[in-house]
Amino acid sequence: MSESSAGLPRATAAPYTQSRTLPPYQGILAVDAKGFTGHPAIEHEVISRAVPDLIQTSLARAGLQELWDRRKFPASTGDGYVFGFDPSQMPFVIHPWLLTLQDVLTDFNVLSHGVVPIRLRVSLNIGPLPDTGDEFGGNGTARNDTHRLLDSRPVKAVLASHKESITHVAAVLSDRCYEDAVAGGYTGRHPDHFIEVPATVEGKVFAQRAWIYVPQPSGPLHDEALATPESQTPVQGEARPEQQRGRVHDSRVTNNAPNGNINTGTLHGGQTVGNYHVAGDHVEGNKAGRVRGPQGDQIRGNKYQGHS
Repeated sequence: MSESSAGLPRATAAPYTQSRTLPPYQGILAVDAKGFTGHPAIEHEVISRAVPDLIQTSLARAGLQELWDRRKFPASTGDGYVFGFDPSQMPFVIHPWLLTLQDVLTDFNVLSHGVVPIRLRVSLNIGPLPDTGDEFGGNGTARNDTHRLLDSRPVKAVLASHKESITHVAAVLSDRCYEDAVAGGYTGRHPDHFIEVPATVEGKVFAQRAWIYVPQPSGPLHDEALATPESQTPVQGEARPEQQRGRVHDSRVTNNAPNGNINTGTLHGGQTVGNYHVAGDHVEGNKAGRVRGPQGDQIRGNKYQGHS
């Protein structure tokens, strides 16, 4: 090796060449302040400094001061903050911390401790990330996905549609985080508090199953959380959100009734069906959506009159 190339950094980690030990699994917590860029520039530094202080205060109130003291690869993102922590503490981060963060932000905003009100989106994830102890630590897919979830449509829609004087926190959990901590029964919140959503990001090739949790809702959750543009592009090789397990389904409907009527609206009274190839109606499923009056056919006279 020449002297000129001896000091060059390694260009690649050479993936797929040999088996190596996985980095330790980390819990990842990231937050963003809603509407940060919409504030005057003079307020940006104030908000940037306030966000980690609010996180620390709320963790202390929730009995999780040690989690803050031992945080890994902490970093400011300008309009937010991110750090890693022991994933075994994830159930306590989900509850009571998220609810405590809501209370702390309520105090901060209502009591006017700050010049501007702060509302936070929170993203929680679990995954393998290296903790090198320097500025390059904590980089990997799990962290990238955490930030994508933080920017996803469903969690942004919650803060946009809920009352700013009441709802100060909206959280999005990765599917792994939900399955391990919530569905596994380790978190002091019933799964019914969480809404499954297809998480997509404007302008990004990203689509994952995720879960929305709002400690203090003040508006609808299902409508805006489950809505997603038809034009969204799923990750290559990954099923579209409506094909994944959950509450989102293909919206296309095909109606076919070769031997009867199709009712797609409201039927008042009865209806008559003339059959010329069979002696009776052939009905698969429910013949009408909502029916006022008899749902079956009304026939006066001989049903078989005119049939040979």
